[in-house]
Amino acid sequence: MARFAIWTGVATLALATVGMAQTPSRPELAYQLTEGQNLNAFVRDGSVAAHLLLRNGRDPRILIAFPAGNSGVGLWFERIEKAATWRLETPPRPLDRGALHGAIAVAKIDAKRLVPRQAVLSSVRFLRDYQAVGRFPAEVAAMPIIAGNTMTWRRSRLDGAAGYELIIRVVEGHIVQGAILAGNGGRIRIEISALTGDVPLTPIPVAQLLNRNAAADAAARSALAFLSYREKFLAGSWRFNTYFGRDTLMSVRLLMPALQPVAIESGLNAVIARLSPTGEVAHEEGIGEFAVVQNRKAGRAGDAAELDYGMIDDDYMLGPVAADYLLGPGKARARAYLAQPLASESQPGQRELVGASLVRNLRFVLSQSRAFADAPSVRTMIALKPGRLTGEWRDSEEGLGRGVYAYDVNAALIPAAIEAADRLLKAGLLDAYLSADDRTTFGRAGAMARVWRDQAGALFRVEISAPEAGAQIRQYAATVGVPADRAIATLDRQPLVFHALSLDSTGRTVPIVSSDECFDLLFGRPSPANLDQYVTAIMRPFPAGLMTDIGLLVANPAFADRETQERFTPAAYHGAVVWSWQQAMMAAGLERQLTRTDLPTATRGRLRAAQAALWRVIAASRSVQSSELWSWAFRGGHYQIVAFGAGKADVDESNAAQLWSTVYLAVRPPKSN
Repeated sequence: MARFAIWTGVATLALATVGMAQTPSRPELAYQLTEGQNLNAFVRDGSVAAHLLLRNGRDPRILIAFPAGNSGVGLWFERIEKAATWRLETPPRPLDRGALHGAIAVAKIDAKRLVPRQAVLSSVRFLRDYQAVGRFPAEVAAMPIIAGNTMTWRRSRLDGAAGYELIIRVVEGHIVQGAILAGNGGRIRIEISALTGDVPLTPIPVAQLLNRNAAADAAARSALAFLSYREKFLAGSWRFNTYFGRDTLMSVRLLMPALQPVAIESGLNAVIARLSPTGEVAHEEGIGEFAVVQNRKAGRAGDAAELDYGMIDDDYMLGPVAADYLLGPGKARARAYLAQPLASESQPGQRELVGASLVRNLRFVLSQSRAFADAPSVRTMIALKPGRLTGEWRDSEEGLGRGVYAYDVNAALIPAAIEAADRLLKAGLLDAYLSADDRTTFGRAGAMARVWRDQAGALFRVEISAPEAGAQIRQYAATVGVPADRAIATLDRQPLVFHALSLDSTGRTVPIVSSDECFDLLFGRPSPANLDQYVTAIMRPFPAGLMTDIGLLVANPAFADRETQERFTPAAYHGAVVWSWQQAMMAAGLERQLTRTDLPTATRGRLRAAQAALWRVIAASRSVQSSELWSWAFRGGHYQIVAFGAGKADVDESNAAQLWSTVYLAVRPPKSN
């Protein structure tokens, strides 16, 4: 579980490294939390933003990630005989040394001996690669310089720009033949200095970030502040300290009731500035030294950003999120905002009005969705891009169960994007940016959206008889060690009906119960019958549905074949685990649907019951709410939270600060609950 603290007092640091400026005043932002085996400490002040991670256990490591250039430095140690625990004696403080900026901290660990195995100083993407698969580009390697009780790794960036530095000064203990040995007290105490030369970002001041509607959640406020900049929002730290289109759009949408206009528009601008010439939303950017390496591979010089357009879901998120802002809290500013010029990140040196760029994306949406609107079938839906197994938020290789047509994209996001074009057209907000041909195309949007709404979801329908479903639930429950009787009882002898996670290339369903029906709750207007189906399927106890004591799982493979089940375990990144923002999306979606006045009493009652049950499990997982995701163990008759990445089988580790996990600042429980 996570433990959170904001530092209300700051100790004075005596900086041992020559030439480094001392900053005795309290930083603008400083907080720490422990999650699983990771002790995390964050600091942001002026040109410095840094995240220090100290890994406990038998595989200790030190890692400092910087939002500047998505850069970082890390030091991995050889496995130790006995698990050890880090403690921060002095939390990170900002350092500014001319072209380099970073942080310094003092930590101690109850280990007798630490042997450095590998240091990586470069892009966080290369640190991620080393952490995951033990590899990074040979050209960014750095060798240590040992002088007395100090180890230093230092290198310039490959293009000659200011680079990176990591200094480990042993305060208690000593260095012998490259190993750090404990002092007489049986522990090692070190001063850690970490620096980057990449260009700092411009923080959005806290006073301009949130409005008075935001919850008084110190952990979420701190995480959001660390991740929010004028240039862009960061997806999550430490692993994704840079722009991700999907993360930005979903976070802006869910946080919208609590964000000030400058923050909403900063998020939208980051996405719009990175649109491709044809209007696709960039999924991720490769910047800093990662861009230098990639450009060299392509025979180019420089550090121009590499923009990845491989995902498809984010293309259909921009329109709905922009429309919700421009026709909602940003209505008074809408025309002025759309008329603002914006510098392009995808085409350096070019500027375009925001409204013209938005139309470019909506034009892409209508073009891509026309075939299905004219002739609905599996073949005319939007598939993942050729040769890929990823393309939407479940972006691990197994996230869609090897399907190529994703339910969330085709049944929820595409109709919502077409409807956004129709809504903005009818509001007159696009008039200044449309050509004559555009007016004809956009004029068809309403009819196109109705076809998608009526036809796409039905192609994903799965129906299993109660006896067959019960047998599958019981068999799967035995394999994962959870009870089955309560889950089976909820079938009430009725067929089990849900929408498949995806379809394979032949149109066959991948029969995994998922949380993706929540996209329709947030962006659509489902019929009462569909609402009843969504809520019933999702809210059944796992392993019939998705509900557990510690949160809403994002996938339940009980009705898939054994091979698929083995790819959707509680150790899989998009398996039978809990993602914080997916719970928030369901909560926001339920609240949105309950504002409707056309729902039958019985449907409204089911929605309210689901809302109450959902908020109970959200409250039960409050300690990890700002984390990216978490797993579970079933002990003593209950599900218990397990930090993702803490288990040996976990494919990766969770981010301690995740952008779309801060959305509970705006997504609030109903007062009646």
